[in-house]
Amino acid sequence: MGAEKSDKKLKRELGLLSIFCVASGAMISSGLFVLPGLAYSKAGPAIIISYAIASLLIVPAVLSKAELATAMPKAGGTYFFIDRSMGPLMGTIGGFAAWFSLAFKSAFALVGIGIFSVLVSPILDNDLLTKLVAVFFCIIFAIINIRGVKHSGKTQILIVLGLISLLIFYIIAGLFFFKLSNFESPISFSLTSTLSTVGLIFVSYGGLTKVCSVAEECKNPGRNIPIGMFLSWGAISLLYIAVIVITIGITRPGQMLGLEKLRPISLGASNMFGPIGAALMGIAAILAFVSTANAGILAASRDPMAMGKDQLLPNVFAKLSTRGTPIFSIIFTTCFMIFIILFLDIERLVKTASILKMILFILVMISLIVMRESKIRNYRPKFKSPFYPWVQIFGIIGLVFIVVEMSLKDHYPVFIVVGFFCFSGLWYLFFARDKIWREYSLLHIVERVTGQKSTGHLVDEELREILIERDSLKEKRFEKLIKECEIIDLYKYIRPDKFTKLIASKLAERLKLNHKKLYKLLLKREKDSNVVIHPGVAIVSHIIKGRDKFDMIFVRSRMGIILSDDVDPVHAFFIIVASPDKKSFYLHSLMWIIQIVTEDFEKKWIAAKTDEELREIILKSWKKNVSI
Repeated sequence: MGAEKSDKKLKRELGLLSIFCVASGAMISSGLFVLPGLAYSKAGPAIIISYAIASLLIVPAVLSKAELATAMPKAGGTYFFIDRSMGPLMGTIGGFAAWFSLAFKSAFALVGIGIFSVLVSPILDNDLLTKLVAVFFCIIFAIINIRGVKHSGKTQILIVLGLISLLIFYIIAGLFFFKLSNFESPISFSLTSTLSTVGLIFVSYGGLTKVCSVAEECKNPGRNIPIGMFLSWGAISLLYIAVIVITIGITRPGQMLGLEKLRPISLGASNMFGPIGAALMGIAAILAFVSTANAGILAASRDPMAMGKDQLLPNVFAKLSTRGTPIFSIIFTTCFMIFIILFLDIERLVKTASILKMILFILVMISLIVMRESKIRNYRPKFKSPFYPWVQIFGIIGLVFIVVEMSLKDHYPVFIVVGFFCFSGLWYLFFARDKIWREYSLLHIVERVTGQKSTGHLVDEELREILIERDSLKEKRFEKLIKECEIIDLYKYIRPDKFTKLIASKLAERLKLNHKKLYKLLLKREKDSNVVIHPGVAIVSHIIKGRDKFDMIFVRSRMGIILSDDVDPVHAFFIIVASPDKKSFYLHSLMWIIQIVTEDFEKKWIAAKTDEELREIILKSWKKNVSI
């Protein structure tokens, strides 16, 4: 039994720029303003290599999440993928892991605001005041998220663009103070140290994929999610390396190992511009932590909401406010983060969150393999991971290696992770197991291997509903085209060649195409008897050269047009042309036109008195026969 359906849905308000900024904002924080100093003390200037390797190791997870998110753009992201591929037990573990790792990381970012606020106002140099500053910002961002994701998305855009501008200024200014001699560090190069440092700074890239948690709120997720994630990965990876190279080049080696190593970027700015530079980068650091915390609350609150919808958590977590936001999930996540800020050891818990994040990425890559190999008909991602499954296998092996390396150096986080998994399993067994039964994709693989049927079509049907919702923008566009396209009503008989010339002329004028070439294409297509899909009804369609070209013309011939001796006169023509970049919408439109034509369609079409009646017949038939 699944969760009860609600009439309220999350609003699709996040565009490409917002997605880029949510993903980027989740990455630019401790990974840039705190961790480089700690990493430098272990690997020296070779941390540049460590950051490059970490950037490459995140790629398999990005590819996997991009595919899964375009196939299943649902709130909860990671949780939803794991649950629908490997079942509710693994979904519970994945959901809790995603939720708490984001909450821990975001709480750490909020504490970072307090730490760097000392550079702006020395009076705040007190542990209690630092934590109170963190709590204050936590509440502020909770309010922003409660007001609606659009406000949160706009806030994220302003923060991230401001932050990137400051960092670009830092890079350009640093070129004038850069000294190669500063790369002569007392720490000699060691491959072992360089690789072990990858584990320390891997969390810097961990936030990149959290935008998948708000996939249900993204406009055109099939296009915007993968593009936004890859733009963010490329831009922030380059920014990381450029800022670190500049910082090392303008900072004496002894300084990077001193008391200011927790604020390396501010230290570099201080060497260039004195206290003003340090304060300026302190503001940039605060913006970075603010960005991470805001994106963290936005994404983390969606995991319990998705679990609430599936009855893995109490239903109150799934309820949306009048503004369309999961208010209880946001409030609960905020309270949990405030508790962490005030009472828990953030540094060690961040290490635990890092391990949880890497385990999540491993589960996501396994989920992708399960979804692909299950051969479920309605698993239709808009983006497919290249080099499958080798890139996923490489990613899994790489992340397992990092987890083992981190575990050998500090056992405490491992104990927390093991305890966490035990808690998640017990929660499922005693709270959720008796409330739900859900089919999942792994069962389809087991069924195929054993030859014993144990599944129905429940997963396939759920994915079909997701596809319908995902493609709703295409349906709205199709409806708009029906209302605006040209309708030609022919009262007299017209020969097929003259009819084709008329259509070619109309389309050439509307699309600014060569009339003669279009005429030849349509004439060749018209001679194919397969254009008649129903007695009296024909579809003439063609892919044409060019870009951003799409149009439809509907024609009624009262006398009928005879296309060939073995075909009845055609009274209804649907002419569709499209350029290659519109092929997806072109195929959808053909499918919908075919579904419009029912047994009584021709009779209604011939009896209509006006162009508007013809248009209304198409619209009503489409809405009746196509699930919107």
